[in-house]
Amino acid sequence: MKKKAVKAARSHFFCTQCGNEESRWFGHCASCGAWNSAAEAPAAGSPSAGTVHRSSTAAARARWQPGETATAVPRPLADVEVSDVPRFPTGMRELDRVLGGGIVPGSLLLVGGDPGIGKSTLLLQVASRLAAAGRRVLLVAGEESAEQVRLRAERLGALPQNLLILCETDLERVLEAAAARKPDVMVVDSIQTMARSDLEGGPGSVTQVRECGLELMHFAKASGAAVFLVGHVTKDGGVAGPRVLEHLVDAVLYLEGERYQQYRVLRAAKNRFGSTHELGVFEMGDRGLIEVDNPSAAFLSGGDREAPGAAVVASLEGSRPLLVEVQALVSTSFYGTPQRVTSGFDPRRLAVLLAVLERRVGLRLGRHDVFVSVTGGLKLDEPGTDLGVALAVASSFRNRPLLARTCAIGEVSLSGELRAASRLELRVREAAQLGFARVGAPAAQARDLDVPGIEIVPLATLREACDQLLGERVESAVPAAGTGAVPAAGARATVASTPPRASRRDRT
Repeated sequence: MKKKAVKAARSHFFCTQCGNEESRWFGHCASCGAWNSAAEAPAAGSPSAGTVHRSSTAAARARWQPGETATAVPRPLADVEVSDVPRFPTGMRELDRVLGGGIVPGSLLLVGGDPGIGKSTLLLQVASRLAAAGRRVLLVAGEESAEQVRLRAERLGALPQNLLILCETDLERVLEAAAARKPDVMVVDSIQTMARSDLEGGPGSVTQVRECGLELMHFAKASGAAVFLVGHVTKDGGVAGPRVLEHLVDAVLYLEGERYQQYRVLRAAKNRFGSTHELGVFEMGDRGLIEVDNPSAAFLSGGDREAPGAAVVASLEGSRPLLVEVQALVSTSFYGTPQRVTSGFDPRRLAVLLAVLERRVGLRLGRHDVFVSVTGGLKLDEPGTDLGVALAVASSFRNRPLLARTCAIGEVSLSGELRAASRLELRVREAAQLGFARVGAPAAQARDLDVPGIEIVPLATLREACDQLLGERVESAVPAAGTGAVPAAGARATVASTPPRASRRDRT
């Protein structure tokens, strides 16, 4: 008689940051690189795991395409009937710009950002404006009580009569209430607080976030309601929870900016219904987030742009030109390795620009600290801003400010040549509207461009840009970096005449 080998069910482990699954415990996730993020999941043959899988599948099929047979039948894509469902505006032009023109019915949208950046405030204002426009809106609050939301809504002036609120964290009850009310838009704040009672793990765990996100996606597609999810972010800036959540949703929006600064920037990291290059700008005030119609004028207001180390660059965010000030500071290094500190600019791209400045322009930056900051809390990742950043560094190093009312546009190559920037005419017209007198641009594009009211300076190389756009040297009490200036003889004599320190024997 042969004995049948019975294998015991083995549990597996998953990463709490990205959801990556492994057959054994791991200290370092091979997928996302997180440390000590392994958590044990139920064994595949355990009763709890089977119950979770069966209940999740049954619930998904019940809410996904109700009324159809259980067996899926393939059909030609050309035979699928498409109904023309127009988008509807949110009531905030900046948000509509990022979404691609408004909200698509049945879409699932994820809004992420740092704590206190204004995610809940933004969505409360959106819910209020949609309700005021006659839309049925349900606000699901999992982190605040109804009284707390009411106080915040009064401060924001967002209290329409048909804005419904539900303080609940049980997903089954939330979906039952939503099915009864049939909202056009539902806001869930936040997805990390939602949980299903038939699943193991607390709210915010990988299993709960994944399954709750899947259920909400089924609800949105089956009912036609647009669902907004508020998501927390990790210390690395990504949305907390499994990566599968970002794959489920139709759009991933990030609200960025410094918490103690007034401007907030909304970007789309993923958008199935529009571009991911658009940008929305808001200003945080006493009554919530206020749309900024002319962000270039807002970011350039105040400050001394004629000081050494300051330059204005013309970036392009989607279809919107944006003029931003870049500040650079070059100082003598007192460390073994010079520091390279950036805020709002890629440090690796800065390292490339510094190497080009040293080899092609002749600036000896190897023994100097370089600090670069983009004002307004913005992040510049567009190659057309290279020239402005390089000019800001050269201006600080030589202590020579840029010519008054000058803007810079262009990509810097490793050979020191200036490459073409996309949609140059749109950027130049934006600079002309804001009162700039000249703009430095790549020669290949500048020669054929004529914009009234502004001088276009054609530049072939970075060295030529430094020679033509930097003004006269500014004298200061502190020598500029790289000038080789030494202290005065009097100061050296003062140091030499300092009496030597008495030894311990002399003091006794």
